[in-house]
Amino acid sequence: MNQKNNLLVGIVIAVVAVMSFDVGVDPIGFFEGLPNLGIVLKEMTEFEGDHWQTAFWAMLETIEMAFIGTVIGVAIALPLSLLASRNLNSKFVYAPVRALLAAARTFPSILWAILFVIVVGLGPFAGILAITLYTIGFISKLQYESIEAVDNVPVEATSAIGLTKLQLIRYVIIPDSAPHLISQILYMFDYNVRQTSILGIVGAGGIGFYIINYIKFFEYGKAAVFMLVVLATVLVIDWISVKVRDRYIVKSQTGMQIKI
Repeated sequence: MNQKNNLLVGIVIAVVAVMSFDVGVDPIGFFEGLPNLGIVLKEMTEFEGDHWQTAFWAMLETIEMAFIGTVIGVAIALPLSLLASRNLNSKFVYAPVRALLAAARTFPSILWAILFVIVVGLGPFAGILAITLYTIGFISKLQYESIEAVDNVPVEATSAIGLTKLQLIRYVIIPDSAPHLISQILYMFDYNVRQTSILGIVGAGGIGFYIINYIKFFEYGKAAVFMLVVLATVLVIDWISVKVRDRYIVKSQTGMQIKI
């Protein structure tokens, strides 16, 4: 067994080495270029005070776009996830719905943003549409997988006593999958903030618009400061998400449940 494991590790290392050569990986060039970071750090110390206000408002716009896209996307995704669940519908219902949801999440948000910039023009609205569409595809998949993982015992029991499908969804499916949904929404918002931060590259609003323009004009120090603003924001959102999870999702011996 050890010989097989060693052989497998050796094969993986060999494949990585060949692929690295094929795509032009250059470790020596990386270490030779590290001193250039000193130039960026020097430019960061020359960051003007007026730009902080610009960074703040640009980041606020980014958060607003991510929040709107997440809320609308989740609201649309929930009924679609019910339709896409195999334990609630026939294949004639869930199969086409799943195909549409797969199409929505096939491309990253930035590609959808390019499409919506063509449709509605430059600005945050195109970014919101892109975030919303990707959220629909992503959250729907996570949620219908959670619904399909619901324990069949209470489902069969409620069906045996004559509850309708709507009653089954209201009293069994939604309560059982709610903790997963809360965690998914928090993750999706965190993800969308990071994605919205780069949508400005294609003219879809947000702080990415300033970052890409600074890079175009070789003002790497200013771009780095704006990127640090994004990092700080993501860390704050991550901290808030942890607090929300600790407050509303409690681990118990029987699994996950909502704290009331």
